[in-house]
Parts: sequence; C-alpha cells; structure tokens
Amino acid sequence: MARIAVIGAGMGAMAAAARLAVAGHQVAVYERSATYGGAVGRFERDGFAFDTGPGLLHLPAVHRDLFVKTGKEALEKCVELVQVDPSSRHVFADGTAVSLPNASRAGVVSALDAALGAGAGERWGDFMGRAREAWDRTRRPLLEEPLPADTSPLAREPYPGLKSGLLRRTPTTLAEVGRRELRDPRLAALLDGYALAYGLDPATAPASAAVLPYMEQTFGSWYVLGGIRALADALHERCLARKVEFVFGAEVARVLEKDGRAAGVELADGRQAEADHVVAAAPVPALYRDGVIGSVGQEPPSAVRTGRVTLCLALRGAREADAAHRTVVHSTDAADERAALAAGRTALRPTVVALRPDDERLRPDGAHEAVTVTATVPVAVEDGWEAFADRMTEAAERAVPGLRERLLWRHVRTPADTLRETGMAEVPAPALAGAAGRLLPSANVSPLPGLYFAGGWAHPGGGLAHSGMSGALVAGLIVEGADFRGSR
Repeated sequence: MARIAVIGAGMGAMAAAARLAVAGHQVAVYERSATYGGAVGRFERDGFAFDTGPGLLHLPAVHRDLFVKTGKEALEKCVELVQVDPSSRHVFADGTAVSLPNASRAGVVSALDAALGAGAGERWGDFMGRAREAWDRTRRPLLEEPLPADTSPLAREPYPGLKSGLLRRTPTTLAEVGRRELRDPRLAALLDGYALAYGLDPATAPASAAVLPYMEQTFGSWYVLGGIRALADALHERCLARKVEFVFGAEVARVLEKDGRAAGVELADGRQAEADHVVAAAPVPALYRDGVIGSVGQEPPSAVRTGRVTLCLALRGAREADAAHRTVVHSTDAADERAALAAGRTALRPTVVALRPDDERLRPDGAHEAVTVTATVPVAVEDGWEAFADRMTEAAERAVPGLRERLLWRHVRTPADTLRETGMAEVPAPALAGAAGRLLPSANVSPLPGLYFAGGWAHPGGGLAHSGMSGALVAGLIVEGADFRGSR
C-alpha cells in the first residue's frame, strides 16, 4: 500500500483518488478552498440554485466506468441522469431557429433541411462523416491512452477535409471548415458555437475541433437532476466511502523531493505530508507559476486565452412547458465577435448559451425559473463586465421570451471568479490534434518521477469527460506503472 498525496479536489482529482483508494492505496487530498469540485461549483440565493461550471454531461460512459470501478453502486444509483431532448436549440443571426434532436444523426439532418433549406442537412451530415474520421484517428491517443513521449504525430491535422474540386487542400482551422465545406453562414455559426462552448476561438481552433460536435451529436447530452454539482457531490461521497481523506483549507506550497523523486507535499502553514506518489490536480500552469513544482522543468505557455462570463438569472414566472433545455443564440455580428476574441475585448453582440433546466431543485417553486447564460470572452479584459452582462441579457431574450420583464435579479461571474476559485482565469480546452501540437496539454507523467498531473489542465484536457479520463489515466500509471497502455 502506497501513500498518495493529491493536490486539489476537482473532478479529475477525485476520479484519481477514488480509483487509487480502491486499488488499496492510502490517499489524502489537499484542497486550498473550503469545498470540493473545482470548476464544478454552485451559486445559491433566495431559493434559486445555479451551476457555475459545466451545465451538461457528455460522454457519460466515462463516469459510468468510474462509478462501476470504484464501488458496487452504479452512476445511476447515485445521481439521476436525464437525456436532454432536443439536445439544443439554435437561433441564428437572421432569426432562423432550429432544434436538434439528441444523439440522432438522421434527425439532425432532417431538422436542418426543414429549417435551413434542402441540402443543408446533407452538407452537415457529410461534414460529420469527415469529423468521424478525425475522431477515429485520435480517440485512443487523445482520450484513452497516456500522452506519448513523441507527440509529433498528434501535431499533424487529422481532419481529412473535403477532397473535391478546388477544396483539395486540407483546412487548417475550424472557421475555414465552416466557410469552405458548409457554405451557409448559419451552418458555419452552428459549427463555431461548438468551439466557443469549449472556450476556443473558431478562427484559430484546428480543423480537428470537428470532433467536438461529433462527440456531442453521437453520444448525446445529459443533465444531472439537481445540477452538475450533484455529480460532484456523488463523487465526493464515493471517495469518502473508499476512505479517501480530504483536508480542506490546505494550500500546498511545494512538492517535496527526495533522492530525485516526489516525496510528499509541504503546506503553506509549514506542515509536511510524506507520500510515495503525488498527484497534482490543480491547474498545471498555476503550479509552475506559483513555484509549487518549480524544479520540474519549464511549462510551455498555455494556448488558451479565453474564459467565461456566467449570468445567474432569477426569474419570476414559470418556465414554458416546451422550452428547450439549452438554446444557443448566435451572434448577429460574427465578424465583430471574431475580431473581439483576437483583440482581447468583449464582443458587441456575443454568442450566448442559455440553460433552462426543468428542475424543481433549482428554483423556489413552480412560479419561478433559474436560468444560466454563458459567453466565451478573452481573459485579458479587466472591466466593463456589467455592460457586457447587459448585452448578454439582451441576446438571451431571444431564447427566453420576456426575460428582462421577468428578471428579479442577476449575479454576474467573470474570469476573475474563476481565477479566485481554481487558480486560473482561463477555462482549459480539450486536447486536440493538429495546430502544431499547441492544444496538447501537459502529459500525465511529469519530468519528476513520482509526480503526476491530472485534471482539466493535464492530458486529455478540459471538460467533465476529459478530466474524468485524466483521473483514470493517472490511476492506471501509478497502479500498473510503465506497462500501462491506457483505459479499456
């Protein structure tokens, strides 16, 4: 039995801790804040409750595997999962709207043809076929296997592109895919929306980001009753059941080293805890920035420069029975939105995502509604957030009729809140191939023996599913050692 110290109590950290505890190890988690969950937070006021991080679950198989492997109770015994249908409603700049069914490629094609005109669905369906090729080429190395020492094959673009006529050159960015292959500004906006939802600028995101809509439309979108925070609660309970120790209010100042390997952690108050392995599940750039692992080499600058603004909106009046759970209101000025992301300013007319869960646990009663609205922004912006929140609220009214008249109050969360709670203002993106490797996160194995990286800033990157996979990979590396070849 080895002693293992885990830095941070986010979702990736708890996923690793639960798996390692089941393997017979003694696991202690050190979290600088007063609670667990990391970016999966909760804001509550006046009987309203809001997720402040992810609002939907994709690739639920990752968490089903986690709960099966760490105890007798399956995921669905611990939380109630609801498949969201339609998966999303989209409102485009010209006022056209379309609702896309959940996990139905044929249904999506039909819906796009009906809303955008004959041929639109076919073009999107053909694009999804090419996205599947990119997914098949990168799924195992980017989700299920440790990052290889030689990442040069993953630096090459896996998306095949449309090989016909003048379009034989493989596109290099997602925006180029939309412009050249989808040939409809609304379809291009649909594609851009998936990138923005993951904190990526479509103008710079590699074409391989096509796997993001493929993943959602193939495996579906799910909601956890009580909010995604309920998933964090269930994972924390699973860790406690497996005898994982949590120490809150415990900021780790540095990783201890002995004989050339990690040997434990030292807390900010001077206390030390010896360990045979250390799992650093706090944001890797922050660990380098703050000197926690300063002797472990040089972390390359993060390619991510975007964060999120989140509005928690308390509304009077009941939610309409036919309201979509998720509505994406696309920018009415896509050119300005792209220019704003490039220039480090907020967009005049941002793309926003409105989440309207039909969940009685999030509202005081049936005569009220809790709505969350998010937008992707550059983290370089320092002020003007209230004015930007006004613009977000105006855009969200296209998803929530009469929103401003129904508004009781709003709570605005900015990248500064993300920085305070997680140590980084940015939101980590999923690992993506192509782009010369700049969207490949830190490997799970650090340069210092005995020190491992987990969580959204480590392989395979950001997102609930990806951080869960990071925990599985780290646990496998510690338990099986150098022979570990990935999850099965």
